[in-house]
Amino acid sequence: MAGLTRALPRFYSDLRETGEMIAIKHTLFALPFAVISLVTASSPAWPASRVWLWVAVAMVSARTAAMSFNRLADHHFDSLNPRTANRALPAGRLSRRFAAAVMVMASATFVLAASQLNRLCFILALPTLAILLSYSYAKRFTAGSHFWLGLSLGIAPVGSWIAVTGEFSWQPVALAAAVALWVAGFDVIYSLQDESFDREYGLHSLPARFGAHHALNLARLFHMFALIGFAIFAVAAGGGWLRMAAVGAAGLLLALQHRLVTPDDLSSVDAAFFTANGILAVVMCLLFLFAKITGG
Repeated sequence: MAGLTRALPRFYSDLRETGEMIAIKHTLFALPFAVISLVTASSPAWPASRVWLWVAVAMVSARTAAMSFNRLADHHFDSLNPRTANRALPAGRLSRRFAAAVMVMASATFVLAASQLNRLCFILALPTLAILLSYSYAKRFTAGSHFWLGLSLGIAPVGSWIAVTGEFSWQPVALAAAVALWVAGFDVIYSLQDESFDREYGLHSLPARFGAHHALNLARLFHMFALIGFAIFAVAAGGGWLRMAAVGAAGLLLALQHRLVTPDDLSSVDAAFFTANGILAVVMCLLFLFAKITGG
């Protein structure tokens, strides 16, 4: 009993540290767009319960695999960067062996989930993992790493569409492009925090290459095109005032985050990165769901 009493707090501590390692709260960025694609692809019906289940498993396991691998790949740089030195791996609260085990188990779970959806999902599972995991090294050789991250999250709505229909279509590709540009834009904003560090250690990002002012202008451009992509998908999904309201809400929240962050004031980066973008994804998802329910 005494051993169990000692083990339980350690288990909960490891569980909490694992959640922080894989940034589980950031699932809010991709999962809502997977849901939007899922319910649109199944129109006018709703997806079967087993499709909901396995898409959710695939989403969570894919993110877990990608973030665990990212923490392993960036372990050295995280330990040197004051902003990230207190993360679980560099601080020694979790071991590399544990992170590797989480990554392997999550990858296997993702492949299993894909196999339970349909043949095309299963065929695409390993190429998808390759894209998700290889992102971790993109910053070492290209300032376009922001787009690689965007592609990694943009895969979600395409995967959801295929989970329902078993085939490709242009509509989820339009949504995926919008998501990729949205993510690339807010990743540029987030990477402003590491502009000096990236330059010093030879890592590549748009802020490190062009400076904060020009990088923010590029982020605004990405977000303008993302908004156009959201609008195209909304019309393709059936239009209606609720879907267009979702696009309008996205526009307001994108404008807000660009007002929060300036080259000379990065104090609100977290609010711009997580709060504004998390709300954007959730609000768009809810409005698309209401449109589906009401036919609006």
